[in-house]
Amino acid sequence: MEKQELYELWDYLNKHPEVSWKEVNTTKKLMAVFEKGGFKPIPFQNMTGFYVEIGEGKPVIGLRADMDALYQDVDGVMQANHSCGHDAHMTIVTGAMHRLKKLEDQFTGTVRAIFQPAEEVGNGAVRVADEGVVDDVDYLFGVHVRPVNELNYPSCAPGMQHGACVFVKGKINGEDHHGARPHEGVSAIEVGHAIVSHLQQIHTSPQVPATVKMTNIIAGTENLNIIPGKATFGLDIRAQTNDVIDEIMKRVNHILTSLSELYGVSIEFEFEGYNPAAVINPEAEAILQAGIVNVLGEELLKPRIITPGSEDFHFYTLKRPQIKATMLALGADVTPGLHHPKMTFQKQAIENGVNILVEACLEACRIKKNDV
Repeated sequence: MEKQELYELWDYLNKHPEVSWKEVNTTKKLMAVFEKGGFKPIPFQNMTGFYVEIGEGKPVIGLRADMDALYQDVDGVMQANHSCGHDAHMTIVTGAMHRLKKLEDQFTGTVRAIFQPAEEVGNGAVRVADEGVVDDVDYLFGVHVRPVNELNYPSCAPGMQHGACVFVKGKINGEDHHGARPHEGVSAIEVGHAIVSHLQQIHTSPQVPATVKMTNIIAGTENLNIIPGKATFGLDIRAQTNDVIDEIMKRVNHILTSLSELYGVSIEFEFEGYNPAAVINPEAEAILQAGIVNVLGEELLKPRIITPGSEDFHFYTLKRPQIKATMLALGADVTPGLHHPKMTFQKQAIENGVNILVEACLEACRIKKNDV
């Protein structure tokens, strides 16, 4: 695909966003593009998304593109919106596959593009892994456009050290009581305050960034003379390593259980939306680094990005430890920022992403061939 075709595809995807698990027309559009190019895309069973491959034999190299848009307020209207760059990621992987097809006689191996639904809700990668699509994958490369304050266009980095995250949804189950008789019950608001206070006492290694905080609490009614006994609350937990987030989760579990006993009220809670931290494979990172240098030169190669954000991409290596994986941090001058309703980026970065992934795939095939 030529540059203009890439921009036209991006423009279509940008103007037709679809949210998690509803990427129906996005799937149809991209499959049609591949079919027109002589590929044979295979849809996933019982969900949106698909995969398509070229070549044969080992190594098997995966290129993953996330497909879903966010649902957010844009100029006062709630709507789907590609404010995380997934429209660019799909375009880049599509372009890379079309260019690799023209080079198919120059490499030995299989390149498999995986168009994954539902990254934003954190369970798309798990579902794709459960389909068996990555069972034989040797190398897996993802891509993500980066904010201007993190990585300037056209610089790129061969890895992104995403953090782990998990959420807690909880419910305090007490009984309402009269504002004049606080001794007759337990205030759910006071219990919520105690939860916040105890969460602030969680201390982990200062070498590993981590946070735990209450991000939602709902209690009471318009009647100000009722002390609410019931409340719902939510917690956001993040850490740069899986070991630290596991430690925090254990402490949160202990705090909530202990406060339930202390106050004599039931506190129901569950952890959900878990995303693991990145475990970047050095060999995959070196391959992607070579791709960046071949396309952009040494001066535009930057060290791996450390970001507190999370990505369900890292479930692939958690579920299939044999996979050597990393993500391309693509300098694209994203402004004002990812997930901002007015997010924009340098469209020229799409071409860089395509060429870097092509070079990385060719490099991976060369390395594997030399190993044999």
